[in-house]
Amino acid sequence: MPMIDVYAPTGTFADKQALAQELAQTIMRWEKVPAIPFFLDNTAAFIHELDSDSFSTAGGGSTSVRVNVTTNAGALDREQQLGLVKDFTALVAKAAGDPTLEERTWVALTEAASGGWGIAGHAYTNEEIVQHVRELLGKA
Repeated sequence: MPMIDVYAPTGTFADKQALAQELAQTIMRWEKVPAIPFFLDNTAAFIHELDSDSFSTAGGGSTSVRVNVTTNAGALDREQQLGLVKDFTALVAKAAGDPTLEERTWVALTEAASGGWGIAGHAYTNEEIVQHVRELLGKA
């Protein structure tokens, strides 16, 4: 149930909700999770707009985008990490209508510790997530 936070200068994206949904669907594909309500309703992206004077590179630029992705520990192997970063970078540039934005899009992957991942008032361990999904799929 990844959480995705995109930070970009105000006005970068014309359709923020479409980008958020596409990012959420993309990470579900890379994680290879089933399209069931547990994942569809709890995998989300948030688009945060920043005034251009509220951030800067060391060189003074304020046209970059930062994408922070938090997953449960071990959710992505190396191939999935590489593919996700590439796809997210391309989606951000496409949503902005600016192919050069790929050069200024940072994607940071973070893993929540087992038990440090909560939804609906419960902090799930990795094992609990797997068991819960098995139950939902009738495979417990």
